[in-house]
Amino acid sequence: LAQRDSGRIYSGFEFLCLSAGDITQKGYEKKRSKLIGAYFPQTPGKTCLFILRTPVTPSSRYHRRRSSGSRDERYRSDVHTEAVQAALAKHKERKMAVPMPSKRRSLVVQTSMDAYTPPGGGGTSSSQEGSISMEHWISRAIHGTSSTTTTASSSSSSTRSGGSGAAGGRLADVLAQQVHISTQHHLRHHHHHHRHKTGKNRRATPDPTADPTADPTADPIADPSADPTVERTPAAGTGTGTPRPSPRYGNAELMETGDGVPVSSRVSAKIQQLVNTLKRPKRPPLREFFVDDFEELLDVQQPDPNLPKAEGAQMVALRGEQLGVVTNWPPSLEAALQRWGTISPKAPCLSTMDTNGKPLYVLTYGKLWSRSVKVAFNLLYKLGTKQEPLVRPGDRVALVFPNNDPAAFMTAFYGCLLAEVVPVPIEVPLSRKDAGSQQIGFLLGSCGVTVALTSDVCHKGLPKSPTGEIPQFRGWPKVLWFVAESKHLSKPPRDWFPHIKDANQDTAYIEYKTCKDGSVLGVAVTRVSMLTHCQALTQTCSYSEAETVVNVLDFKKDVGLWHAVQTSVMNMMHVISIPYALMKVNPLSWIQKVCQYKAKVACVKSRDMHWALVAHRDQRDINLSSLRMLLLADGSNPWSISSCDAFLNVFQTKGLKPEVICPCASSPEALTVAIRRPLEDGSSPPGRGVLSMQGLSHGVIRIDSEEKLSVLTLQDVGSVMPGATMCAVKPEGVPQLCKTDEIGELCVCTVATGTSYYGLAGMTKNTFEVFPVSTSGSPITEFPFTRTGLLGFIGPAGLIFVAGKMDGLMVVGGRRHNADDIVATALAVEPMKFVYRGRIAVFSITVLHDERIVVVAEQRPDSTEEDSFQWMSRVLQAIDGIHQVGVYCLALVPSNTLPKTPLGGIHLSETKQLFLEGALHPCNVLMCPHTCVTNLPKPRQKQPEIGPASVMVGNLVSGKRIAQASGRDLGQIEDNDQFLFLSEVLQWRAQTTPEHVLFTLLNSRGTVSSSLTCMQLHKRAEKIAALLAERGHLQDGDHVALVYPPGIDLIVAFYGCLYAGCVPITVRPPHPQNISTTLPTVKMIVEVSRSVCVMTTQLICKLLRSKEASAAVDVRTWPPVLDTDDLPKKKPPLLHKPSNPDTLAYLDFSVSTTGMLAGVQMSHTATSAFCRSIKLQGELYPSREVAICLDPYCGLGFVLWCLCSVYSGHRSILIPPSELELNPSLWLWSISQQKVRDTFCSYSVMELCTKGLGLQTDALKSRGLDLSRVRTCVVVAEERPRIALTQSFSKLFKDLGLHPRAVSTSFGCRVNLAVCLQGTSGPDPTTVFVDMRALRHDRVRLVERGSPHSLPLMESGKILPGVRIIIANPETKGPMGESHLGEIWVHSGHNSSGYFTVYGDETLQSDHFSSRLSFGDTQTIWARTGYLGFLRRTELTDASGERHDALYVVGALEEAMELRGMRYHPIDIETSVIRTHKSITECAVFTWTNLLVVVVELDGSEQEALDLVPLVTNVVLEEHYLIVGVVVVVDIGVIPINSRGEKQRMHLRDGFLADQLDPIYVAYNM
Repeated sequence: LAQRDSGRIYSGFEFLCLSAGDITQKGYEKKRSKLIGAYFPQTPGKTCLFILRTPVTPSSRYHRRRSSGSRDERYRSDVHTEAVQAALAKHKERKMAVPMPSKRRSLVVQTSMDAYTPPGGGGTSSSQEGSISMEHWISRAIHGTSSTTTTASSSSSSTRSGGSGAAGGRLADVLAQQVHISTQHHLRHHHHHHRHKTGKNRRATPDPTADPTADPTADPIADPSADPTVERTPAAGTGTGTPRPSPRYGNAELMETGDGVPVSSRVSAKIQQLVNTLKRPKRPPLREFFVDDFEELLDVQQPDPNLPKAEGAQMVALRGEQLGVVTNWPPSLEAALQRWGTISPKAPCLSTMDTNGKPLYVLTYGKLWSRSVKVAFNLLYKLGTKQEPLVRPGDRVALVFPNNDPAAFMTAFYGCLLAEVVPVPIEVPLSRKDAGSQQIGFLLGSCGVTVALTSDVCHKGLPKSPTGEIPQFRGWPKVLWFVAESKHLSKPPRDWFPHIKDANQDTAYIEYKTCKDGSVLGVAVTRVSMLTHCQALTQTCSYSEAETVVNVLDFKKDVGLWHAVQTSVMNMMHVISIPYALMKVNPLSWIQKVCQYKAKVACVKSRDMHWALVAHRDQRDINLSSLRMLLLADGSNPWSISSCDAFLNVFQTKGLKPEVICPCASSPEALTVAIRRPLEDGSSPPGRGVLSMQGLSHGVIRIDSEEKLSVLTLQDVGSVMPGATMCAVKPEGVPQLCKTDEIGELCVCTVATGTSYYGLAGMTKNTFEVFPVSTSGSPITEFPFTRTGLLGFIGPAGLIFVAGKMDGLMVVGGRRHNADDIVATALAVEPMKFVYRGRIAVFSITVLHDERIVVVAEQRPDSTEEDSFQWMSRVLQAIDGIHQVGVYCLALVPSNTLPKTPLGGIHLSETKQLFLEGALHPCNVLMCPHTCVTNLPKPRQKQPEIGPASVMVGNLVSGKRIAQASGRDLGQIEDNDQFLFLSEVLQWRAQTTPEHVLFTLLNSRGTVSSSLTCMQLHKRAEKIAALLAERGHLQDGDHVALVYPPGIDLIVAFYGCLYAGCVPITVRPPHPQNISTTLPTVKMIVEVSRSVCVMTTQLICKLLRSKEASAAVDVRTWPPVLDTDDLPKKKPPLLHKPSNPDTLAYLDFSVSTTGMLAGVQMSHTATSAFCRSIKLQGELYPSREVAICLDPYCGLGFVLWCLCSVYSGHRSILIPPSELELNPSLWLWSISQQKVRDTFCSYSVMELCTKGLGLQTDALKSRGLDLSRVRTCVVVAEERPRIALTQSFSKLFKDLGLHPRAVSTSFGCRVNLAVCLQGTSGPDPTTVFVDMRALRHDRVRLVERGSPHSLPLMESGKILPGVRIIIANPETKGPMGESHLGEIWVHSGHNSSGYFTVYGDETLQSDHFSSRLSFGDTQTIWARTGYLGFLRRTELTDASGERHDALYVVGALEEAMELRGMRYHPIDIETSVIRTHKSITECAVFTWTNLLVVVVELDGSEQEALDLVPLVTNVVLEEHYLIVGVVVVVDIGVIPINSRGEKQRMHLRDGFLADQLDPIYVAYNM
């Protein structure tokens, strides 16, 4: 039909010429059903593109429906709204649960808490028919593109049992696929909404064992919920059965998590909802696994051969008509002004209105001429001195005039032209920090502006300093403000006239342009360009003398300036100027002025039409028949068509002729690009194209045929301007001509364009001097073209169509989307009552090498949390349905908070800046990274490691040195080393050096509170032994819990136990302020260690029996408690001597970072070997002094506090870390005063000093604090060295003499309390930088400092004497090469001899304490530390002259998170997160059912909480290639940290799942 009718096919358009007439109801229904047809049961047919040559007349019900002014019509046609509704309906058929974010009550202003978390449930009540409730919010993951299926298999995520476990869902899928074949034809009749692609897209029957959750192309029929032959109630809205609401998540019995563990809590139910939703296959399936040594390649989207490609011929540049030279056209604009000012001085030039619409002032041509001359004279002769004028011809001056004073602006503009000075019109700066005014300042600075012309009123309104001067605005150069009003100016002499030349190549004026990134450029327009442009406009618009024009546009720039200030003067026209303020009060004012003045022309934007529509019903006497041209300035916005149609529908009855509407396209660089000519009656009406958005996103023009929803209806913007040539070139790369069916950037070649970006030669060349080339590569003309910044094509009959702007272009996954289109879709989502129209910003941010779409809207104050969330989720579905693109982040902000442009629009770049800085303060955020981010590196499949079959030669494993190292030998035995038991060493010291001081305890003032000599310790220990024998009636080997504060009593009690033959267990006493949480741990250790008695001080004794204590634990079940404050006088009959050195010396209990309480057994042999190893490494002798600021309850801290001094004889200066809370400088002062050379501390102590003393270093130095004697300062730790903390500590106290090489760390764990310790001699600790990406694959690749993805790791101290280390594969237990990350295994005399457990878990015991390698040296017995690390041979040499092997600890195996087949260490992600925003003070991450949960502590107002969600998501994506599942914002101090300063992530996880954190905000990312 199409071909027969028109007889030609034009470049992929088949177009249909209908007879002129109106769209009848039937025609409308037809068009509507064509758009929405895919969603009704019918066979899809191929649609034609209408280039409808039809004006729309108000003859049908259609007209009456639309003309009611109650519906907001800006930016959309009914058809688009219906398309959006249909897209949403399509989503609604497959309902699905999505958790709503939860907020703290204080953050919710209007609504009660119950509005969004019902007492037992997560989300809202089950959905009603016709509304989309939050429980059933659909992620974009469901809606497949046309290449995948429309209905994904929904069984795996059905919420039948409140989120069935993985196994249940999988079973249903397999079941479904087995019944699949028998039901194919059966289904086809039953379910129309399953649209099956027959033919090439139908896959063979899937393998019944396959898992459809992992297969995005699973056949749509395999959906048991829609299958009548499977006995299963069909889920709501999907089957023939009766719809039934899904069960709520309140009942925890039904609720199983992915691990199959029932969890009764709101939070975990929501997480499970999220997991279920995310089980859905995402759109582009990730391809197979990749195996690659290091490079983690981001998934680059491969071009799909089936994508639409341009197929037309190469386009031909199009020439406009000749620019006719009319005889009486003036030689320049100034000449025109002179002519009219002298021949018809009384002719009105400009009428201005006040805010009530009353005429305020009429400026005649005579007045305009005389005043402009006055301005010109004053500019040239009255500024500066005669010898040194401030302004010379050719200088730039700023014009700063408000929008309601066009007369003053016009006078100043022409005054500048007459003085041959270049005006730069800009907006009035409202405040010093106005959005965008800083960039304007940069423009003024680069233009060398020193003078700003302004009006009287404006000058008075500018912000003033107390002295009355106008302050310098941010970023502005220093300018002289000059009021250019007649009464302030001196008259020029009678004989002075400005020199009027013909138009030449000098710059006439500079128009500013704001770019996408917010920077401001100045487009310079020469005098001849300005004149030629006015001539072209006059010819196109057929302007004639004395015509009346109504102008609503901004007269300082763009279409308003060209028509209402320049062309109007050339043709002596009369302009009626309507200020923006009047339009706000009375949107109909411009229509009233057209009637009142019988105006022939009106210049408006589509918003002015829209406002008039909303307000028109009160008006009776409107007649628009005088209009011959209604110029639509933003015709280049594709969505202006709906305003035009709606406006015409309503006002056609009021005399508006359809051919009067003239959309125009313009840009700051190319000035007017095209205008639709006002048609003479009877000629053919304008054309329109109905294009497929899918095609447009690939840059090609396709008639919409496939996805009937996603169409863009374009109207033409007329033909090429007179005297111009136009073509379209490819938007990226070389300016190559487009094909006829391809979208490109429009370029024009004419005199009438801007000539340069002022002062920017490079950018000018790229924009104003473009030479388009043909496919052969040769330029098509020798004349340069100017890029317009508009995307479009030249259609049939030479009509120009604009589909969007380059500035609004977002390229996501290789497809182009236009911000305007996405705004239009968001606006078409009903109901609009939750957000403000026109206050929606859409922009893209780059995350992980692709653009991501962000939508920000202003929320109305009366909308509830739930309304907003519902609207947001519908917007996401609509954008996904229509544009097939995911929205990365949708944020709602409180009304009136987005930065504004001077005319009230949204300042886009400023909004984007605030978003990226985390300063937007949204009140609602929905992130959807799971649906958008499809270019993640592929998950990794573990490679089988080298097995025993591989060649192993000497120390090489398949070409790499085996990672093994050892400390030096323990060497010859000295006098005290002959003793096997510490109790014997103490007795020997008491005899040989009784008065030698072993321990000194300091209080918070730094004075000695008590000390112990060898003899005193021996005597007091004897008394304790007597007490145990007498009162406790203890036998050999009984366990005794020592509950003491850090101090001397603890040491005495410990040796007393050894003397009595008992086994001591040191326990941290409960905290008096926090009994309820600390006492149960004490009780647990006492019970688990099977202590038969508790020894403590009188004070703690009272605490254990207090009322608070009995509330926390059952006090009656304590074993006997002995207080040791008053000891018996007599000494024990006999000191115990152990029979066998392998018997138990003491038990060491500690809570690991994962929250596990583990006690290890230390034998007498191990204890002595341990002390000896430390003595050798630290060169400890009786003459030495060591300062210890550690908790003495477990690990190396206990050994240093209690045992080492007795063994080595050195004096230990004991500083309890709790005293530092009172006096942070205590530790450093003690070191300085006692002239200590070696000291030990914990990370918490170091952090306390860094934070507490950071600003006091000068004061401390002046008081004489000196750390220059410190030789070693070791941090005792069981984790990866905190390099940032140790470095800042070193830097901070460098001024106090601390040598940076002195600071180092140690490393210990449960199986061996100290593997490494930086000794006194030996090389400095080394730092290496490793590639974090390789580390995730368990590989170690060294990189340069500062290279991307580099992670600094510091060596954990030197390996202790007598210790051997090997790196083994934790899974296969094979030895590993040096370039691999593996588990650190240790063999040493001081390994613990096993766990002390009540239950006796033997497998764990043997695995951790007596493992053997699977090949290589299979005889040695190793202990597994549970930490991952690697060894590296350095260039340094140790004391024995050997090359030094450094051990680098990376992290605990049980804390490492396996995500996407890779191994992540929480600390790395946490470090990234803490850096993102100044308000994040602490962060902890953990996983829950494969979701990454990030908890951040917020130091700031709760309003900032939501700012953090996008920032956290972005940084984890960028740096770790992981998608964050849940972001939890909590108060400071919520993340639990143990006494060693380690985060207790598992406790946090339990608290989160049990809903005990009281979070400020929880965001569930989709």
